[in-house]
Amino acid sequence: MNKSNHQDSEISKQALDILLSLNRERYTNQRELAEKSGLSLGFVNKSLKLLEEKGLIGKTCVPTAKAKSLIRKCSPQRAVILAAGIGMRMVPINTITPKALLDVKGEVLIERQIRQLHEAGITDISVVAGFMKEAFEYLVDKFNINLISNEYYASRNNIYSVSIASDRLSNCYIVPCDIWSRNNPFSRDELYSWYMVSDCQDKKSSVRINRKNELVRIPADDPGNRMIGISYLLKEDAETVSSNIRKLLSDGRHEESFWEEALFDDDRMFINARLVSDDDVREINTYEQLREIDSGSDHLKNDAIKTISKVFGCEERDIKDISVLKKGMTNRSFLFSLGGSKYIMRIPGEGTDLLINRKQEKEVYETISGLGLCDDPIYINPDNGYKITKYLEGVRVCDCNDELDLTRCMKKLREFHEMELKVDHEFDIFAQIEFYESLWNGMPSVFRDYADTKSKVMSLQGVIANISKKCCLTHIDAVPDNFLFYMPAGSKKYLLQLTDWEYSGMQDPHVDIAMFCIYSLFDKNGCDHLIDIYFDGKCDTKTRGKIYCYIASCGLLWSNWCEYKRSLGVEFGDYNIRQYRYAKEFYRYAMELL
Repeated sequence: MNKSNHQDSEISKQALDILLSLNRERYTNQRELAEKSGLSLGFVNKSLKLLEEKGLIGKTCVPTAKAKSLIRKCSPQRAVILAAGIGMRMVPINTITPKALLDVKGEVLIERQIRQLHEAGITDISVVAGFMKEAFEYLVDKFNINLISNEYYASRNNIYSVSIASDRLSNCYIVPCDIWSRNNPFSRDELYSWYMVSDCQDKKSSVRINRKNELVRIPADDPGNRMIGISYLLKEDAETVSSNIRKLLSDGRHEESFWEEALFDDDRMFINARLVSDDDVREINTYEQLREIDSGSDHLKNDAIKTISKVFGCEERDIKDISVLKKGMTNRSFLFSLGGSKYIMRIPGEGTDLLINRKQEKEVYETISGLGLCDDPIYINPDNGYKITKYLEGVRVCDCNDELDLTRCMKKLREFHEMELKVDHEFDIFAQIEFYESLWNGMPSVFRDYADTKSKVMSLQGVIANISKKCCLTHIDAVPDNFLFYMPAGSKKYLLQLTDWEYSGMQDPHVDIAMFCIYSLFDKNGCDHLIDIYFDGKCDTKTRGKIYCYIASCGLLWSNWCEYKRSLGVEFGDYNIRQYRYAKEFYRYAMELL
């Protein structure tokens, strides 16, 4: 076994566990110790002999002064609770409550963890918060915790949370905020570093305990021990973890990794496994998991679930298999089952009520209903934006790097445009640029040359006005992820439709080509290629230049949109910069061409 740095390679984890047991209480004989430890009598006798040879216990099995000194050196001194994440899998709960602050069996989840730490004598507790971090401020006064702010909670995983608390990891418990423990998992005494897993087999786990009590990596989809996430690190191992995290983050490729990556030495963790019963320690990471543990929780009675119950005329308990779908840039959506069928419910994201007119969205859906263009809603609420649609099995989105997919999507887009549908509202790109900027509340752009870039882009209005165009219902958000390929039951042929029509309105349909390009992050050659596909190689110079104008203006539009979302704590990494680059570069391309 790869022993953690501090551990005597001749003393096994089980022998150290026996030493801790002897330190906590007296045993009348070895058989009693074997029964309580779950180890064989032969192994207990062998371990006691080794501990005596090492000078850690005396003839009467009482820990020596040397053992007491070792236990003091290794005893827990602090804890770091990781509570920064948005907790997307808790949809629909987490739109109003961070999962750490859920009431579970009449007790706030993070407060239970803090009280259990206090019972183990640990009062030096840090909480790393990000999403709705203000909601954790009361813990400073109630429990005298240290609150650490993670400003990058939306774009980086918990490896970053651990990195900003790296100076606190020595003799420290690392605790995910979404763990509910029936019995106290913390102790006044520890003798080695460990990582907690349960006896439950889980295909989502990446590790399994082997016969040497090592946590070894396993192939994807192989069942492993469910990873609980609670860990204890001694000083030497904490230093190794901190060093490993610095290395992982230095290359810019691990910002979305879990901190556990820093525990691996090649194909296995360099610290011990701590095995617990799945009944004793449970993760509460989804609505379903909360319902399993506390079916009476008030958090289960939220507006989204009530809406589903009302729409389908069912009991809330009949709504099953709730799971989050891929996080969107505007909305949060979740999948659920009811009566043997699957459905998707959309919940608008932060600040969406300012960006989207839901009454206009409903008008669009009424206009395109029955035309085979989209997943016709079962329910849509123009007041709060809730939407329920039937789930399409076997769906995949457009691969913007696949030539056949591009051809099919542009054909579908052209067919939609040729319908020349009408609604009573328009999508004004240049007015929206100004509107999104107004939502910054007087804050300057993060881009120092924004004023010059905006001035150039706004001048494109006159250029576009001098080029002939028609106006009809335009999708506006016609990006690869909104083209859905699906195969109906009993069919062997893929069908194609468009989803997410919330920005749609009257506009030049060629705007949809521009939107597809900038979301796909195509370079100029890629943009030209897509234009050629849409026009079957027959795009005239003025029309191509006009689309360049749209790429520039839409780039600034979504850049401004990103700056607004950023003010709400929602980050999109390099996406914002890339959109801003489109504004600058395609303004130049348009001017050169026209």
